[in-house]
Amino acid sequence: MQAAELVHRDFPMEITCDSRVLYFFLDTLRLLTMPPKKRQTATNPVPSPSPSPNTAEVEASPSGVINYEKLNPKTEHFEFLGPPGAAAMITFLPLLVWFLAFFCNEDGCPPKSIWSIGVEDLSRWFSLKFFLANMYDPTAYAAYLGFVLFLAGLYIVLPGEEIEGTLLRNGKRLKYKVNAFASLHLLIAMGFLNIRSSGFGPFLFIYDHWVGIVTAANIFSFIVSFYVYGSSFLPGKLLALGGNTGIWIYDFMIGRELNPRIGKFDIKYFIELRPGLIGWVTSNSAMAIKQYVSLGRVTNSMMLVNVFQAWYVIDSLYNEAAVLTTMDITTDGFGFMLAFGNLSWLPMVYSLQARYLAAFPRDLNYAELVGVIALQLTGYYIFRSSNGQKNKFRTDPEGDDVKHLEYIETTAGTRLLTSGWWGISRHINYLGDWLMSIAWCLPCGYATPIPYFYMIYFAILLLHRERRDDDKCRKKYGKDWDRYCEIVKWRIIPGKPCVFGGIFALVVAKCRGLQFSNWVRITISHTHPLCRHLLTNLEAKTPT
Repeated sequence: MQAAELVHRDFPMEITCDSRVLYFFLDTLRLLTMPPKKRQTATNPVPSPSPSPNTAEVEASPSGVINYEKLNPKTEHFEFLGPPGAAAMITFLPLLVWFLAFFCNEDGCPPKSIWSIGVEDLSRWFSLKFFLANMYDPTAYAAYLGFVLFLAGLYIVLPGEEIEGTLLRNGKRLKYKVNAFASLHLLIAMGFLNIRSSGFGPFLFIYDHWVGIVTAANIFSFIVSFYVYGSSFLPGKLLALGGNTGIWIYDFMIGRELNPRIGKFDIKYFIELRPGLIGWVTSNSAMAIKQYVSLGRVTNSMMLVNVFQAWYVIDSLYNEAAVLTTMDITTDGFGFMLAFGNLSWLPMVYSLQARYLAAFPRDLNYAELVGVIALQLTGYYIFRSSNGQKNKFRTDPEGDDVKHLEYIETTAGTRLLTSGWWGISRHINYLGDWLMSIAWCLPCGYATPIPYFYMIYFAILLLHRERRDDDKCRKKYGKDWDRYCEIVKWRIIPGKPCVFGGIFALVVAKCRGLQFSNWVRITISHTHPLCRHLLTNLEAKTPT
């Protein structure tokens, strides 16, 4: 069915307005789920399947049976500070999600009472009585589980193109169904119809039962993590090269099995995009509705946060197939890190800005509005155009848009771009991603630094991811990588990274109403003359 057919579709006269909306969404859904060859899309071309870091010669016995013992060598290196770091992540990350749920509320973010916490308060918080009174919420548990299971049902039932992944060490290519955007589209239609028939009740439930939903997400993350860890010991499992140390707590955290599946249902692929991203935009919508009910309108800051983050989610789901070439799918095992990150951390922490604005609404002035929108557009342009250029070069290096780009040929048989976006820095797309994260936080104002947690955390995440990529490429390309780094000198930010220090110092000064601390002043002023100039201008405008 073509788009023109949707416009000219003849509806029976007796069909209600609600039914017309539903028919339209269902018809559009059919259009969106058609194979790409039958419809024109604006998506970036997806790189053709290529050998992943998990590719190796298939070890087989004379009878033709794959020797998984040789395909799954023992892991000799650690990340995240090894077992102690894994134990810390498993312990403290769920506590941090709970902390943000408890201590960013209508009483403050954080409430003033937090500064008078004593030993008795801490012992009370970790008691069974406190858990039952504040976190035991069976209705919220059922709602969260129902949401995840409903998304799983959509993944199975809705049509979608099947795409092959990268070649694995066992000589196989797994198939993945692409229909995440169709799932989101159907949920949006259901949301509008639900509001028209039942009002805002389900969305206000999310705000009112937030702590219970966070608790359900944390518990479900552990359940999934224990399941995939236990199932990884079954025969015939392909393990991740980085998750087979034999130390259970580390393997549990980093992920032992590469592609855990139940039949054709790929657990990692499903959790990678759907519950987290769709849960994130659902939570944001609930916070906007809460603000509307409380205030009688939606502020421009709340609109920006919802539009920017929904834009990011829609873009990711629309380009769902691109995730098949990322490290999460091709290299990393599926364990607590990815399960918790996508089931709990992403939807519960990334929605912090919308939740803050629901409790503390504010409007941006025109200058702030223009500045934030400009920053978002700049970040998105860098992020999308750089990734698009890379994907075009991978799929069609002789295409008109990329044939002029310079590159170096490696002994591994691949090409490394040294011009265009990728001649500016080795991970210029990370810069665009981070600029967008700043634009998401700025609408919250400067009353507290808590809404800026995402911006700071995301910077640390991107820096760590860049170091992982650099280590992987250095091992893969050897001297060719050294030669590449001599040409493309900058890792993420081209030039001296005073931007990080400048923005961080500005946020701290605005939030605290104080002059910059000495260590921030020394750090910034010794990086580059432009940074010293930035520091002088910012400090002159900072209230004492």
